[in-house]
Amino acid sequence: MFYNIHLHPCTKITLITLFSILIFIIDSLPVAAGLTAVFIVIRLIGVQPLAISRKRIRSWRNLSMLVIFLIILQVFFGPGGKFIVKPLFPASFPVFGGMGSLKWDGLILGLVIGCRLASLMILMSLFTETTSPHQIAMGLTSFGFNYRTAFVITACFNLIPVFEEEGRAVMDAQKLRGLHISGEEGSFFEKIKAYPGLAVPLVLGAMRKAQSAGTAMDSRAFGAYKNRTWTEKPSMKARDFLLLAACFLSAALALWLNYVIK
Repeated sequence: MFYNIHLHPCTKITLITLFSILIFIIDSLPVAAGLTAVFIVIRLIGVQPLAISRKRIRSWRNLSMLVIFLIILQVFFGPGGKFIVKPLFPASFPVFGGMGSLKWDGLILGLVIGCRLASLMILMSLFTETTSPHQIAMGLTSFGFNYRTAFVITACFNLIPVFEEEGRAVMDAQKLRGLHISGEEGSFFEKIKAYPGLAVPLVLGAMRKAQSAGTAMDSRAFGAYKNRTWTEKPSMKARDFLLLAACFLSAALALWLNYVIK
């Protein structure tokens, strides 16, 4: 299993950067769909545990709704000269007669955008679930980044679970007051009205935590020394170089297929 293979943080950062750029370069639907399928297979067999949580199902459901919305948007308003239906309204239709169209090129573009979003979500989940913020900071400093810059980047990963936990606490408190922000209970408009009650305490809590973190960093003389010492700093091994070579060759193959298959 891939989660038992320990890679150098520099290898992971290089690969996540490479494939993120590749995802936005590729505009061929078969190649984009193939990449997404490969990432899904790696995600299913490469990260422990394999159990699918309700939170992950909800995130994928939200992503699928966003993808469907983007596809519909591109079909109606996207560029292109090939049409599925034109006009959308017959000439005899009052007011809107002869107007509107469903674009084939827009459908293809919407599907490509959907593949890009799904691939990015899979890549980021792979990266964050197999790499700790400490390892990310070490990898960034190995590339020559200042430790302050690396700390700011990794602080985002540290704060995500904090905000999630605080958000759940605020939602539970609002449910006790009869407000429904998530779940099946409550109408759509009730949930919209209840969201300010979630956003305000969440933002205020984030500001308090930021002030506490700043005070703690100042008390520990953060940034007093330019060089950072590490308790554990692994070196690049043969498997890192082999994986980098294989991924660069795969990226080159994907680029070649992108210009061959249209």
